[in-house]
Formats: sequence, structure tokens, C-alpha cells
Amino acid sequence: MARKRLTMKKIKEVIRLKYEAGLSNRAIAATCKVSNSTVGEYLARAEAAGLGWPLQDTGEEELYARLFPEGNTIRPETKRPMPDWEKVKREQRQKGVALLLLWQEYKQEHPTGYQYSQFCEHYQRWKKSSAEPRLRKEHRGGEEMEVE
Repeated sequence: MARKRLTMKKIKEVIRLKYEAGLSNRAIAATCKVSNSTVGEYLARAEAAGLGWPLQDTGEEELYARLFPEGNTIRPETKRPMPDWEKVKREQRQKGVALLLLWQEYKQEHPTGYQYSQFCEHYQRWKKSSAEPRLRKEHRGGEEMEVE
């Protein structure tokens, strides 16, 4: 999962504390209440973008684009083949058939397909979204009795 980026105000503060105040990365991290590695990452990005202190009169959008150039390029998302979940569910009901075995068959058929963890994740999502509604009866103890 991708981490949330710092606000532009906090990024500017990290750069200012490094170049104007001359603080160490640990001191900046403690002051801004972020991790030491985050400070190092943002300072490396600023150095790669050729930014120093004081920052030129650049807008936040331009500064953001210079710090995160990979965010500007649109990466084509690779489409991976999805298995037939109904078939997976049917086959999983058979004795001795596990999801791992079904995934191995899927990978033989589609070598560029999902790895096991994502296969299981997609299967769980599908199972949850296609679950049949069940009748649930709220029962309060002592109010009524059920006899079979």
C-alpha cells in the first residue's frame, strides 16, 4: 500500500530546516514529527530536483511536479487475466482441492497472471460481493422458545 505524502507545507519545512537551520535528519524528523527515513527521502528528492533554500517563487503545483516526477507519467496498467470464480468455487467444494492447487492450475494456464496472495485477495473480494443473502433472526434470550 502506498504511503500518504506529506503536505507541501511540511515538505517546505523539512527543506528549510536542513538548509537554513542546518539540522540533522534526526532533529528534523523529531521537529516535524515524521520518520527519519521520510526526511531522508524528501531531502534526496529535493536534491535530485535541484532545490535548495530559499525556494524560488514557484507554485505548489510546479514544486510538487519537480519533487515527484514519476507521478506525472501515466503508467499503463497491465491487465491480468481473471479466473472464472464460479468454476473456482465449484472445484474448491470437491474433496482434496485447495485454493493453492487451483492457483497452480491458473498459473500454468496464465504464466503472467496473479501471484498467490493477489489470487486469494481477488477470490475473497468476489466471494464477499457475490454472497447470497442469509436470513438472520435476532434472538433475545427468554423471549420465545424454538422447538424442532
